Amino acid sequence: MFTNLIESDSHRQEFKRRSSFFLATIAAYALILAAAGVASIYAYDAHLEAQSTDLTLLSWVPPVAPVAPAVRPHDAAPIHRSAPSNAPVDRNVTVAERTNPTARTDDPSRVPDHPGTAPATEPPVSGPFRLGIRNVDPPSTGTNPTGDCVTCNGTAPVVRVDDTTTPPIPVVVKPPTQKLTSTMLIAKVVSLPQPPYPALARQIKVSGTVNVQILVDESGRVVTAHAVSGHPFLTKSAEEAAQRARFTPTVLNGQPVKVQGLITYNFVLQ
Repeated sequence: MFTNLIESDSHRQEFKRRSSFFLATIAAYALILAAAGVASIYAYDAHLEAQSTDLTLLSWVPPVAPVAPAVRPHDAAPIHRSAPSNAPVDRNVTVAERTNPTARTDDPSRVPDHPGTAPATEPPVSGPFRLGIRNVDPPSTGTNPTGDCVTCNGTAPVVRVDDTTTPPIPVVVKPPTQKLTSTMLIAKVVSLPQPPYPALARQIKVSGTVNVQILVDESGRVVTAHAVSGHPFLTKSAEEAAQRARFTPTVLNGQPVKVQGLITYNFVLQ
């Protein structure tokens, strides 16, 4: 086989011709595309002569509902910001007397003749007054319920406060449950039924002592009865008998109280 590749001159010339043809084709296509782009720009008609600068408004505009102004609390009722007059009260006069009457600073209907930064030495006055040699106010007769309020309309608001507070419920403190010994509890017995001997316990010859803890209410009736020791075959009969027991009510400081105690039942086979 051939160990070396020999390229002839004819092959080299053919490769050059192909390269030149490819470059010429690319250049031709680029020139055609550029010419087409320039021609499309000149051919486009934007109809500039038909356009105008007039502003066209919409023939329908959605209505806008008017917004009601918000009513603030101070718009409904005047606010009394002035302090009461510090002039002494004379019960012998019916109108205020002033040596040099001056209006209050919160009275917009009266403009001071000589405004300044220094406060007047005479107490301010509103309403009827007369010139005199002293500065006094008449006693309040209650005919002017709004006092010295210059922006009030003469009718004072009446606020009615109903006492709807629920009276407190009295707390009754009950005395704690008293614990009695077996001897003391037996001393208060009115009725103490004997429990029947269970038949099953008799058949298997079960005997012994059963302790039943009871809770006695204020009237002497047994509220609860629970066996705390004893054979399971005997506890049920003992609890039922203790439930039927009755006792004398226990009184502590003149008030009946609940008591706790133990009743012992001794089951003996005969």
